[in-house]
Amino acid sequence: METVFDSTELPVETRTDAWQETLSQALITTQTKFPENEPFTARLRTTALGPAQFSSMTYTGLVSRRTRALIRKSDPELYQIAVVRSGQQGIEQERRLAVVDHGDMVLYDSSRPFEATVAPGAEPSTSLVLQFPRQLLPLPEHQVVSLLAVPLSGRKGMGRILSQFLMGLDENSDACTPRDRARLGVTGLDLVAGVVAHHLDREQDLPPDSRQHILFQRISSFIHEHLSAPDLDPVAIASAHHISLRTLHRLFRHHGTSVAAFIRQQRLERSRRDLADPRLSRLSIRVVAARCGFFRPADFTRAFRIAYGMPPSEYRRFVRHNAVGTQRKAVGTQAQGCGAVSD
Repeated sequence: METVFDSTELPVETRTDAWQETLSQALITTQTKFPENEPFTARLRTTALGPAQFSSMTYTGLVSRRTRALIRKSDPELYQIAVVRSGQQGIEQERRLAVVDHGDMVLYDSSRPFEATVAPGAEPSTSLVLQFPRQLLPLPEHQVVSLLAVPLSGRKGMGRILSQFLMGLDENSDACTPRDRARLGVTGLDLVAGVVAHHLDREQDLPPDSRQHILFQRISSFIHEHLSAPDLDPVAIASAHHISLRTLHRLFRHHGTSVAAFIRQQRLERSRRDLADPRLSRLSIRVVAARCGFFRPADFTRAFRIAYGMPPSEYRRFVRHNAVGTQRKAVGTQAQGCGAVSD
């Protein structure tokens, strides 16, 4: 494989521009934003597999958008399937959001707007990407679109076979001749078609309860990722998942809750975690509340007290006090242990 980008070879101040230019040439054109005050690191290796291209990518926090304007300007009409090897990758397309963890994969389409994300400060994301012309996937587009930005398992069955194939390419493609790689491209496309067909068959054949469970999980993930949005409500959620409001409310009643109660619970739980996180101790309670979708401090304080038995300021002090006490106890225990050894 050819290394087409390695941030260690570039000054820090030129890396982001160079990365965006490299991506436009090696993959597809996107608009990319990078976190402030966080040095960007990345590496990209690619190799041709006949009509397909295989890439191994590692990069730190960013948001990469493919907009309608970029698609109108230039569209190679490609599908891309990415297997995440480490870290976590987020991708949003067709009003669906996939948060893809290590070992899983996701399919997306260059002809439709999307947004790919690696969170600032998170572990760098490493993924193996196979991209190929859309017409080479022998399945109807109107069916394939239902799997765009949907997490697909790479740990078992057809998904695992494809994942192992791509990992084998990553490790051994340098030992293959151009003819070998062209033949491997055909094999890779067959495996991708098999994975996509498997998931299409599985969703169509699922009993109603299983389909409801999958839909509930997708909507739960969507809510979790959009907690800070002020317009997160049943209308927006139903629209994003192409279902009616009646279906949405019935789905949540089936799981013993309501849409509004579920959103409120998730926002409160995230705020509780953020208040307990020492890395966020510099954030005011008002900012923590807003990050979780509470934009009226009085409403947040009242809801937090009802849920957890104390106001958020007291909870933060309580957590800090307990953390300090635990640290002191650990230090004291360690000192006693050292004393015993010395004796």
